[in-house]
Amino acid sequence: MSAATKTMTALTFGALVVTSAYTVALGSNGWLWFGWVVLGMLTIGTAAADT
Repeated sequence: MSAATKTMTALTFGALVVTSAYTVALGSNGWLWFGWVVLGMLTIGTAAADT
Protein backbone atom coordinates (compact mmCIF):
# COMPACT_ATOMS: atom_id res chain seq x y z
CA MET A 1 0.00 0.00 0.00
CA SER A 2 1.45 3.35 -1.02
CA ALA A 3 1.75 6.38 1.22
CA ALA A 4 -0.99 8.15 -0.74
CA THR A 5 -3.42 5.28 -0.13
CA LYS A 6 -2.58 5.20 3.58
CA THR A 7 -3.12 8.96 3.81
CA MET A 8 -6.47 8.80 2.02
CA THR A 9 -7.59 5.92 4.25
CA ALA A 10 -6.69 7.86 7.39
CA LEU A 11 -8.43 10.96 6.03
CA THR A 12 -11.57 8.94 5.23
CA PHE A 13 -11.76 7.45 8.71
CA GLY A 14 -11.08 10.85 10.27
CA ALA A 15 -13.87 12.35 8.17
CA LEU A 16 -16.20 9.55 9.32
CA VAL A 17 -15.48 10.40 12.95
CA VAL A 18 -16.07 14.13 12.34
CA THR A 19 -19.25 13.50 10.35
CA SER A 20 -20.60 11.15 13.02
CA ALA A 21 -19.80 13.64 15.79
CA TYR A 22 -21.49 16.44 13.84
CA THR A 23 -24.58 14.26 13.34
CA VAL A 24 -24.79 13.41 17.04
CA ALA A 25 -24.25 17.00 18.18
CA LEU A 26 -26.20 19.01 15.60
CA GLY A 27 -28.30 16.58 13.60
CA SER A 28 -27.85 14.95 10.24
CA ASN A 29 -26.56 16.89 7.25
CA GLY A 30 -27.12 15.11 3.95
CA TRP A 31 -24.39 17.00 2.10
CA LEU A 32 -21.85 16.10 4.75
CA TRP A 33 -22.68 12.40 4.43
CA PHE A 34 -22.70 12.66 0.63
CA GLY A 35 -19.21 14.18 0.76
CA TRP A 36 -18.03 11.37 3.01
CA VAL A 37 -19.41 8.74 0.61
CA VAL A 38 -17.62 10.41 -2.31
CA LEU A 39 -14.39 10.50 -0.30
CA GLY A 40 -14.84 6.82 0.54
CA MET A 41 -15.32 5.93 -3.11
CA LEU A 42 -12.20 7.87 -4.06
CA THR A 43 -10.28 6.03 -1.36
CA ILE A 44 -11.51 2.67 -2.64
CA GLY A 45 -10.54 3.68 -6.18
CA THR A 46 -7.08 4.73 -5.03
CA ALA A 47 -6.60 1.43 -3.19
CA ALA A 48 -7.79 -0.56 -6.21
CA ALA A 49 -5.45 1.32 -8.55
CA ASP A 50 -2.57 0.79 -6.13
CA THR A 51 -2.67 -3.01 -6.37
